[in-house]
Amino acid sequence: MVNTPIRTGPAPFAVAGSAAGAVIAAFALLRIRDPHVATYVACPFHTATGMWCPLCGGLRAGADLTHGDVVGSLSSNALVAPAVVVAVFAWLAWVAGRPPRPGRAAVWTLVAVALAFTLARNTDWGAWFAP
Repeated sequence: MVNTPIRTGPAPFAVAGSAAGAVIAAFALLRIRDPHVATYVACPFHTATGMWCPLCGGLRAGADLTHGDVVGSLSSNALVAPAVVVAVFAWLAWVAGRPPRPGRAAVWTLVAVALAFTLARNTDWGAWFAP
């Protein structure tokens, strides 16, 4: 008798498909209700401090990507377009059965990049990073 593992929970492709559907729906909403003209919820960090957080301009950057405007997206938030590319490759690996497992170095690198980006966009010499 062969022991076959009993699968518990949804199939990996079903979860990956659901995640992709949620992201596509979010980008469709950005395509329909453009954050350049429509008001979404204000950034609480920017409201409280007057400084730009690493996510400020992210909705506008995502909306720009739905219109194919990569330069406009980079102007709103320079981290969104590269993050979308990384997310697509991670999703493809997930569907192929090799879910990415970021190591400690990758997480600390991400934290350092977000911190450096936040500091840069809130200084005079890095003001061109501001949305």
